Amino acid sequence: MTASSSLPPGAASAAPAPAPPGRPAYPPTRAVPVKYTLHGVEITDPYRWLEDGDSPEVKEWMKSQDAFTRAELSRLPERDAIASRLKQLFYIDAVSAPRHRRGRYFLSRRHATKEKSIIYWKEGKGGEERALLDPNRWSDDGSVSLGGWEVSWDGKNVAYKVQKNNSDEATLYVMDVASGKRSEVDVIEGGKYAYASWTPSGDGFYYVWLPTDPSIPVADRPGYAEVRFHRLGQDPKQDRVVRGKTGDPKTFLNVSLSKDGRFLVLTVSHGWTSTDVYFRDLRKPGGQAQAVDKPLAVGRDAHYNVEVHKDRFYVHTDEGAPHYRLFEVDPGRPERAAWKEIVPERPDATLDSVSVVGGHLALSYLEDASSRVEVRSLDGKLVREVPLPGIGTVGGPSGLPDEDEAYFSFESFTSPQAIYATSIKTGETALYARIDVPVDPSPFTVEQTFFPSRDGTKISMFIVRRKDMKKDGSSRALLYGYGGFQISQTPSFTASMYPWLERGGVYAVANLRGGGEYGEAWHRDGMLLKKQNVFDDFIAAAEHLVREGYTQPERLVIQGGSNGGLLVGAALTQRPELFGAVVCGVPLLDMVRYHLFGSGKTWISEYGSADDPEQFNALHAYSPYHRVRPGTRYPAVLLLSADSDDRVDPMHARKFAAALQAASAGGPVLLRIERNAGHGGADLIKAAVEKGADQISFALSATSAKAHAIR
Repeated sequence: MTASSSLPPGAASAAPAPAPPGRPAYPPTRAVPVKYTLHGVEITDPYRWLEDGDSPEVKEWMKSQDAFTRAELSRLPERDAIASRLKQLFYIDAVSAPRHRRGRYFLSRRHATKEKSIIYWKEGKGGEERALLDPNRWSDDGSVSLGGWEVSWDGKNVAYKVQKNNSDEATLYVMDVASGKRSEVDVIEGGKYAYASWTPSGDGFYYVWLPTDPSIPVADRPGYAEVRFHRLGQDPKQDRVVRGKTGDPKTFLNVSLSKDGRFLVLTVSHGWTSTDVYFRDLRKPGGQAQAVDKPLAVGRDAHYNVEVHKDRFYVHTDEGAPHYRLFEVDPGRPERAAWKEIVPERPDATLDSVSVVGGHLALSYLEDASSRVEVRSLDGKLVREVPLPGIGTVGGPSGLPDEDEAYFSFESFTSPQAIYATSIKTGETALYARIDVPVDPSPFTVEQTFFPSRDGTKISMFIVRRKDMKKDGSSRALLYGYGGFQISQTPSFTASMYPWLERGGVYAVANLRGGGEYGEAWHRDGMLLKKQNVFDDFIAAAEHLVREGYTQPERLVIQGGSNGGLLVGAALTQRPELFGAVVCGVPLLDMVRYHLFGSGKTWISEYGSADDPEQFNALHAYSPYHRVRPGTRYPAVLLLSADSDDRVDPMHARKFAAALQAASAGGPVLLRIERNAGHGGADLIKAAVEKGADQISFALSATSAKAHAIR
């Protein structure tokens, strides 16, 4: 690779010209004409200087951009009314299903008067609830967040992650449940990927540790992850290494100890394409100190998820079955030829998850992106299908492998989440809790439609609209998509969409290739050299909405975040005339250099790498940052970034905003930067209200009769 520039890094180019009439007076952004050649292709990268988030100049630029954006958004019509409505929708009471640990019950409760959820515990089902973890009290400004938490099997201790600014980086702590006292010894730095898998006695747990050494490049850190065992009361620096680093930043480690403490399952995930699974029998002589793990599934191009119950492994896999199937495996005979298939693949549905609850198998399927749940005996025979309230999404069932009581949640586009308690043995089910959201769903209807993509592949999409809507193209529509990493888009209750729906808007969610709705083949058809399929599917969804009279291009908004931010970035640069506005959150947009920042190297199996000539050609062809063309009439764009995003580097949003502001002859380009926030935003209700009000009022204004009126 060669690079050249007429100006050294950090040098200023000529002062920007005054804004032409009718164009927003953006804060000035200098361009440095950096050019370099990669695989014989010359690439221009004028905003590379914006990659350095620690630079004082970049920080000042971010401050100016955010201030400009917030000033523009604050003047939008209906913004205050939308914020008021969102407060009604977001400040509500809600409760999670309980977790049972030897006579004690643990649950998460959301209060209408609090910014963050609180973890409670109680002795027995009828005991008095006592606060265990209350992140509302951890910082004055709400910048300290609670990550994952896991209670020991004896119910005496809880291991939990604390995150600054809701970022992925975390410190793992241990608290005594009864006293509420946090241990001063059991403090583990490097808890970004940590999840405590407790021993039956509660004397310690297995976890994944990540080094915090600043000399290790951020993008390379996953390759240094280790599986360790922490014994309570011991200095974490002395924790025993159970499995060493892979040395490959494209891999993830995971560890799980069976409830009875016998089997330790170790997984090496090669991105999102395959997994290797090893195990140890800790009851065998020398099992605790084994240096070599026994392979269960290694070196195969497939995914394996293992549930351990007593003396059997239940292996959920897409090996030879893109819609997934289930095997029973005797750990004494782990060779592949001895596996017994107990639930075969179904051609009409994807086996999404498997768990052992109440001495049975609980299976969750996706059929045309909606949930179905079955209970089967441990040999795979059908016991019953769990009746559901309608077409929607189920969470669970969850429970303990040796207890009959289980819980599952259900929600749909027009039904807020409800939690049900069920008996695995009898099937008797009762409502446990329902979220009361001040919404009247009766004026709305939900339909699922199917249409061809560019190559003829049938794509599905959910559409939520008013029952009395006329298909004359006059309605606004908001199209949401993701399309990657096996993540399925299923019917869910999105309270923030109701101000849009209540104003006559249409809300559509497309099931794109790259997701997991239709199995692993569906995922692989939207990754690597086939990633363009995802963008084609999304564009076809937009064209379908226009063709069928739901909306018209100037009234159509597209929205996506993270990988979905890449999606809408690609769509707007490939078909700018098809959309009236774009809401692009925490996105990847420079696909030539993405793997050099944040967690980028862990996504190479999904996107590919510019280091590979063939993959570079595919990446460069759709990379939104590199497709920006001067003088193009791009739609109005709102870019959402977060100052502490340590997953997708905010440099993507910065560079893209600068490029679009300089190039667009169309709508405004605004960059909003969330303060004290990570990839998932700030975990404060008030922050969600403000962001939601900005997004919806922006979308309404940009698609109004006076479109692009923000000046």
